[in-house]
Amino acid sequence: MLERGYDLLDQYYDKMVSIRRYLHQHPELSFKEFETAKYIANFYNELGVNVRTNVGGNGVVARIKGGKPGKTVALRADFDALPIQDEKDVPYKSTVPGVMHACGHDGHTATLLILAKVIHELKEELAGTYIFIHQHAEEYAPGGAISMIEDGCLDTVDVIFGTHLWSTEPVGHILYSPGPVMAAADRFTITINGKGGHGGYPHFTKDAIVTASQLVVNLQQVVARRVDPIKEAVVSIGKFVADNAFNVIADKAELVGTVRTFDEDIRNHIEKEIERIVKGTCLANDCDYVFQYFRGYPPVINHKSETEFLANCAKAIPNVQEVRETEPRMGGEDFAYYLQHVKGTFFFTGAMPENENARFPHHHPKFDINEKAMLIAGKTLYTAAIQYQNKHVEAVQIV
Repeated sequence: MLERGYDLLDQYYDKMVSIRRYLHQHPELSFKEFETAKYIANFYNELGVNVRTNVGGNGVVARIKGGKPGKTVALRADFDALPIQDEKDVPYKSTVPGVMHACGHDGHTATLLILAKVIHELKEELAGTYIFIHQHAEEYAPGGAISMIEDGCLDTVDVIFGTHLWSTEPVGHILYSPGPVMAAADRFTITINGKGGHGGYPHFTKDAIVTASQLVVNLQQVVARRVDPIKEAVVSIGKFVADNAFNVIADKAELVGTVRTFDEDIRNHIEKEIERIVKGTCLANDCDYVFQYFRGYPPVINHKSETEFLANCAKAIPNVQEVRETEPRMGGEDFAYYLQHVKGTFFFTGAMPENENARFPHHHPKFDINEKAMLIAGKTLYTAAIQYQNKHVEAVQIV
């Protein structure tokens, strides 16, 4: 069955690429993916597959039951885009101004759709049930996973597998990590309220820009001097806004940043330390402040047994050249919520473009993937799903 599945995936590769490029040209932002959800649902309707729409929002869930009894395996792909202008010079460039698939979610969706088509064609010879979770709003907390779970997408599921196409790793490489693999992703906003005035008379003002600038520097002490160096943590300021005329001292400035951690105690500690530093810096500059801290996704914690199982499956797949354990990544992922409810694992599939001039990191305006990686991702997910069923059948026979 594995070889037959691989052959079908190879056969439908051009269709996979076509789907990915269509989605790349028509991206939609988190929580606004209405047309993408319709596209996904229509694909399943044309196959004659049972599909639910509006799951937890814009989510889509399809179910294919095999011809033999077995476990229920869930496979997940996300489909939202980012508020980034596409700067690539390619025929499939985004047609939506200021919006693009800069993280590979279009590739995830194309992979899962074609994988579902293959499993649908082979279903009478397969054991168990296969759940295809197409998740909206991965890019922006609270994300789509938690609402889809609340709406029943994991009901009866025994195990879940998911992958992320990774543009900084060569095609043919599979990276896995038992335990923590991606960080908790929080964000915070600091609003400094000072007293504005004429740029030539600073002694009559309380300069919000100077205060905010000091905060940018002072906050670097949180990780460098207030967190155990053995513990992983990041505090980054990504936005600094204080819009005024050249000769006006700002009465207001806003900082927006992110915190990445793996340890819950460190997560709590950093939140308190940030506010303490904000309070002290504003007091020293005689400014008021508003501090808001938003808890984002928890860390992605893979289950050891399922992760090792996935790694062993990947080693036997054609065109997979390297399967290796990787260090945890500081990116965030709401796949974390699925793993809090059922066993499973989340892994990375190398998707580095062949052309060196086309290699850019995730969330970059020129981001792209090597589309051949979708085929490897599909075969890896297919192998894990089928072998998991086979493992269960063998265990039943032994008993």
